[in-house]
Parts: sequence; structure tokens; C-alpha cells
Amino acid sequence: MKDIKLGLQFGYWQAQPHANFVEMAQEAEKLGYDIAFTAEAWGSDAFTPLTWIAAHTERIRLGTAVVQLSARTPTATAMHTLTLDHLSKGRVSLGLGVSGPQVVEGWYGQPFSKPLSRTREYVSIIKQVLAREAPVQNDGPHYPLPYPADAEGSWGMGKPLRPITHPLRADVPILLGAEGPKNVALAAEICDGWLPLYYSPFRPEVYAESLKAAKPGFETMVGCTVNVTDDVKEGLMPMKASLGFYIGGMGSQKRNFHKELMARMGFEAEAEKIQELFMANKRAEAIAMVPDEFCDEISLVGPPDRIRDRLQAWHDTPVTHLLVFAQSKEQLRTVAEIVMGA
Repeated sequence: MKDIKLGLQFGYWQAQPHANFVEMAQEAEKLGYDIAFTAEAWGSDAFTPLTWIAAHTERIRLGTAVVQLSARTPTATAMHTLTLDHLSKGRVSLGLGVSGPQVVEGWYGQPFSKPLSRTREYVSIIKQVLAREAPVQNDGPHYPLPYPADAEGSWGMGKPLRPITHPLRADVPILLGAEGPKNVALAAEICDGWLPLYYSPFRPEVYAESLKAAKPGFETMVGCTVNVTDDVKEGLMPMKASLGFYIGGMGSQKRNFHKELMARMGFEAEAEKIQELFMANKRAEAIAMVPDEFCDEISLVGPPDRIRDRLQAWHDTPVTHLLVFAQSKEQLRTVAEIVMGA
């Protein structure tokens, strides 16, 4: 039976920065957590707090979960990555994601079309920068390098360049945040790991076909709520609230990737009803509609013995890491004791 490593997931900041996030990362490092992740949405960015964590830790890996493609050109993301990898002495894992049309078009003012081919080009360019074997070039339609001389607004003076700074590592792990079957398959094909939003160890068939191309050493790092409590039903409530928001309102009524994923996982009717209620501004009813069964499958909730028992199912999956959303050092320690016997 394979071991499952632990990671700490901070997510993106809400109205204010995360409290004590440096101290939490330091505690996770002491406890043997493998990696700490930061994120971004349409507020805080992912790289800056991760750099702050890097400056105050020594061993724990540092990940972005996830950096949004439309926020930066691929060469700019590669620059952030190689810079932080030097400063942290080779601890960076770059997690990328396309986000969704509401954010890409509403916040970044860019088209969301063709996310798969955009991602493929983006990752290819980053790999070229980190390899530093030749001047970086790309003839694809999304990120042409150099910018075409005959394109509107071009001065016709662009030339291929190599990064001035020699990257510390050419093989910085690249992870892809992906939900749809084709996007997950793309992660398995061109990346070193995958960052699922929801994963049920009781429904491995949902992703099995998409992961066929995964290479040895491929990492699957799953965000997982671990809530130690004697009241399972009450312990699931934070998950129900989060799912009600993501499935009901994190996306448009026409297209919501989270809702579509829940449907593929066997809860199509419930997902439709959650969105219907949320869009009708009946948020409490939408949250109540989230099935306890679904919440329970994608999290670890209950007394320690129940969590240990349900954890066995995760060992038989491709999952390599559980990324914990923790609020205190005590919670970090409790989770480490249950999962790793620390």
C-alpha cells in the first residue's frame, strides 16, 4: 500500500491576507508536510505570498494552485518560476490553470476560446524557457514568439531570446489544475502532475481513462477537507457551503465546470437543482441540497478512527498528496497524526 503525502493549501486570499500563513507553513514543514500551496482568483496573486513563505522556510516544497494562464504571458510566468526557484533553492512546483470564462473575460479582458490548445502552447513555452537550450520560439496562434512582423501593430523588430538568467532547474515540476476529461488527459500527457478540484476515491472510473497517459512519478495532489469531529453531519457543513457556492454560482448558468464535474461524478440532478436554487438567490436552500454523500466522498470527516478507515480507499487511487485546508497549527498536527502517524 503506497503512502500518501500531505500538503498545505492556503488558497487565495479573501478580503484580507491569510492570518499567520508563514507560521502555518513553518509548522507544516516541522510536521513533515511535503508542500505548501498558494492560489489566486481576482484579488491576491499566487507568487508573492509563496515567496514570503520561501523566505521563512527551508525544506517544504512550494506550489502554486493555481496560477491563471490569462494573468501573465507564458514567458512572464516562466520568469516568476525561475526566479523563485533560485531564491528557494529548487523548491518550486508550478501549478497552472485556465480558470473560467467569467474570470478570463471579465477580469483579464481576454477571450476564453480554445483552452486546451492555449494550455499546450503555454506549457511548451515555459519548458523552453526553463530548458534554455535555444532562443524561445512558438509558431502557434495563441502566443506567437516572436510577435509576427506582419501582425497589426507590430514594428517587425522582435527576435527570439533566451532567458538572461540561467534557470536553476530545467525540470521544475509543472502541474495542471483540470476538471474536464480532455483537460485532465492533457495534464497526464504534457505535465508532471494534476491538481483536481474534487476527487472521490470511491469513483476512480471518473478519471481513469483521462489518466492513462500519465508517466511514472506523475503526482496527483487533491485538495481535501479534513475535519475531525464526533458529529459527521455537522462536520460536513463547511463542505456543503463551499460546494453550494462553487456549483451554484462559480460560473454562469450556461456553463459551470464545477457543476459539470459533479454531474460526471453521479450527481447530475442534484447539481442542476443546486444551481437553480443559487441563481434564484435561495442560497441556504442550495447549500442544503448538496448531498452529504458527495461531501463525504471527497473529504475526510468524523472521529479519528472513521477518518483512518476511509483513508484506506485513497491509498488504492493515483492520488499522491492530500492538500489540507487547515485553520490552526493544532489542526495541522491532528491531521498529521491521523494520516502519517506523526
